[in-house]
Amino acid sequence: MRKPAVTSIPIASLMAERWSPRAYDASAVVTPDQLRALLEAARWAPSFGNTQPARYLVGVRGTPAFDAILATLNSGNQAWARRASLLLIGVMVTTNAKGDVPYTEYGLGLASENLVLQAVELGLIAHQMAGFSAEAVQSTFSLPADAVPKVAIAVGSPAHPDVLEEDWRIERERADRVRIPLEEFAFTEKWGNPAL
Repeated sequence: MRKPAVTSIPIASLMAERWSPRAYDASAVVTPDQLRALLEAARWAPSFGNTQPARYLVGVRGTPAFDAILATLNSGNQAWARRASLLLIGVMVTTNAKGDVPYTEYGLGLASENLVLQAVELGLIAHQMAGFSAEAVQSTFSLPADAVPKVAIAVGSPAHPDVLEEDWRIERERADRVRIPLEEFAFTEKWGNPAL
């Protein structure tokens, strides 16, 4: 199911096609080469001073790591993410040999967006989630104190929205994508004065 962004002017197709579906094909797999491409895309994201704070915990469906990541998700996310081919946890490494790493959350965000856009390029879908227990991830995966779990990501192949089973979930999957207008998004000279 495609839901390209409705924009005021054409934008790059990778960005226009990216959205956050929840209907995953439970029989599809992410190949080792696809996984490598996702992680390479994330690895080559920009970061402050090339500090590279992003790290990922990876679980392929059918492995203990997948089950462990799934168990850290809240019940609402577990209901649909269990069908994904791949679950990841994006982690920020907050210190290095020089001390505290600045802008770690921003760096992880850039890396995760690269990963998600690479998924689109590969014909996959991806959904980023805040609904998980960082404490459970830290404990389950024995993270050091300076490794902070910040986002969960499901990756896989699309399925018909009916796999979501509940009417409200199906309707949410089919709903139009909405963004605030540019006039409320970018300003010039003073706050609230539209740039366009």
